Amino acid sequence: MISALGAGFLFGIGLWLSGMANPRKVLDFLDVTGNWDPSLLLVMGGAVIVTAIAFRPLLRKRPIDFKTSIDAPLVIGAALFGIGWGIGGYCPGPALTALSNLSADVLVFVAAMVAGGFLAKIAVPAGPGA
Repeated sequence: MISALGAGFLFGIGLWLSGMANPRKVLDFLDVTGNWDPSLLLVMGGAVIVTAIAFRPLLRKRPIDFKTSIDAPLVIGAALFGIGWGIGGYCPGPALTALSNLSADVLVFVAAMVAGGFLAKIAVPAGPGA
């Protein structure tokens, strides 16, 4: 439990330092035709490198049942995630980190994110093995 707390704390610090908890920085990254800020490419590049190195041994240890088909819940969920990120400038991890600001926009975003999670559980109950 302590190591998970430490990892979460370190992740949160990384989000702050990279600017991912700042919705303006994220929105400027998404605005490729206007005031584009490419600096988050470094953050994403670092994440891809760490994932490529660290996840391969983890995947070999424990088999994971990957979904191979694209269905409506996947497409709808991805679209809602992208729309929420584009409108609010937050994705879930940075939004939780930005809660420390106690700003109204992040409070509304996190409340909507939690409500959406509960609605998804009600609308599409988990099947066997989920």
